[in-house]
Amino acid sequence: MGKKGKKEKKGRGAEKTAAKMEKKVSKRSRKEEEDLEALLAHFQALDATKTQVVETPCPPPSPRLHASLSAHPDKDELILFGGEYFNGQKTSVYNELYTYSIRKDAWTKVEIPNPPPRRCAHQAVVVPQGGGQLWIFGGEFASPDGEQFYHYKDLWVLHLATKTWEQVRATGGPSGRSGHRMVAWKRQLILFGGFHETTRDYIYYNDVYAFDLDTFTWSRLCPSGTGPTPRSGCQMSVTPQGSIVIYGGYSKQRVKKDVDRGTQHSDMFLLQPVDGREGKWGWTRINPAGAKPTPRSGFSVAVTPNHQTLLFGGVCDEEEEESLEGDFLNDLHFYDATRNRWFAGQLKGPKSEKRKRRRGRKAEPEGADKQERGGAGAQEPLEVVREVVAEDGTVVTIKQVLAAPVPAGQPQSEEEDSPDEAGGPVVEPSPRSNAMLAVKHGRLYLYGGMFEAGDRQVTLSDLYCLDLHKMQEWTALVEADPASQTHPGTDAPVCSVPGPTAPVPQGLITWPSATYLPHGDTSGTPPRGRVRVHRRPLEELHHWHGSAPILVAMVILLNIGVAILFINFFI
Repeated sequence: MGKKGKKEKKGRGAEKTAAKMEKKVSKRSRKEEEDLEALLAHFQALDATKTQVVETPCPPPSPRLHASLSAHPDKDELILFGGEYFNGQKTSVYNELYTYSIRKDAWTKVEIPNPPPRRCAHQAVVVPQGGGQLWIFGGEFASPDGEQFYHYKDLWVLHLATKTWEQVRATGGPSGRSGHRMVAWKRQLILFGGFHETTRDYIYYNDVYAFDLDTFTWSRLCPSGTGPTPRSGCQMSVTPQGSIVIYGGYSKQRVKKDVDRGTQHSDMFLLQPVDGREGKWGWTRINPAGAKPTPRSGFSVAVTPNHQTLLFGGVCDEEEEESLEGDFLNDLHFYDATRNRWFAGQLKGPKSEKRKRRRGRKAEPEGADKQERGGAGAQEPLEVVREVVAEDGTVVTIKQVLAAPVPAGQPQSEEEDSPDEAGGPVVEPSPRSNAMLAVKHGRLYLYGGMFEAGDRQVTLSDLYCLDLHKMQEWTALVEADPASQTHPGTDAPVCSVPGPTAPVPQGLITWPSATYLPHGDTSGTPPRGRVRVHRRPLEELHHWHGSAPILVAMVILLNIGVAILFINFFI
């Protein structure tokens, strides 16, 4: 009884501390939100001038981060909404809506009256009801200087059949937040976690809400059992058995004044109805087997045609008190809920001639294999150099190192008959975090993301496609545009923006201020790309973006002070 009482007392103490922090954050948040309301009102006035639906064919969207990419439930289309872009000095937030026609390989900008206010880091879920609906909750708006944030708690639906926006005003919903996750479960939307941040304070959530798509009502769920700790940016997906999986995520806590420590979570939980009843839920912690992803934040998630959960990329952090470094990744992992097991995604490479290998056939002697690979016919990795001319006339050089094709005689696994062998380099998107994913007709579409080169953030706008049935190679539908990455005050793009890359058996791929390293995976997967650079997760980017103009001003004032002292000394 004594131990139980202690645990209950400790639990109540944690709840009281969280409630205090939420009250403190809410108070400061109201002041910041009042300051931003005038700017938001100005943008809404501009949106109010739109009185009819206008669809305009256009080039690919400009670079943006923390947007949402969704697959249309009926058409061969992808839907891109919102997002933000930081150019080194100013943050721009969008509420633009784009569609990408898969068949035509073409983008269209769709302007619809009365859209949601500009936002990023929201959640978007597509459901088939009523000819297709896109549901959007929450997100945030940042002031141009990146110093203030407005966290939304509104709920919107885009009726895809009629191309109309509707704000659904339902009480009892989640508080304003960003970085939360939301999925469609039967005829409900289930929402978990997220964070809310002011200039000086922040709070992370682990609450769960359900929105009924029939009655248009919110309800807060109180699952039994021990669930995940508060976090944002986690994996959330629905299993074939009707459970909801929560994996990983990011949170931070204050260790001393003005010093925070981030945590990359790698635990996994199931949220499921208790005894099959939809009104009562319970948490269960699980420990899957297999090739688990390394702890990371900023990874992207999608659900495959066979109901496995796919995880792409992200960044592995190494954090000290006042510095943060990380390895950006471009690896693939699959979680099979039926078997409770992780699998590393492995690309087969471009298709070549079919070969049959009978079971029990012995591999060639090791010496012969080495001789074959090291002979005169062996191919070295190929370096490809491209020059791109930006609009201002600047010539940007892009270097890629492509792996040599695998020799046709290399021994294979003896388990299967007639596998297709790789016949060329495996093309992949460059390492990145916060890419946007969508799956349509068994194909995975990947848009954008970001990495950091030195002290600069590079936001990507490339588009890739991968056939999940064949798992052979990525196809670049829209390649990265170096000219779009010019920062104010510079004469050239921030770095050579990488195009499609390939795993490299030896050596390095170098960019200015960044290095692409082969990823040594002990689980037996092929090498994957890494970029080792300084970086910040979404929450840290808030302060990083906002501090850039302040640092410039401090340097200028310091120089003026030195000049005055110098003049006084000689006078």
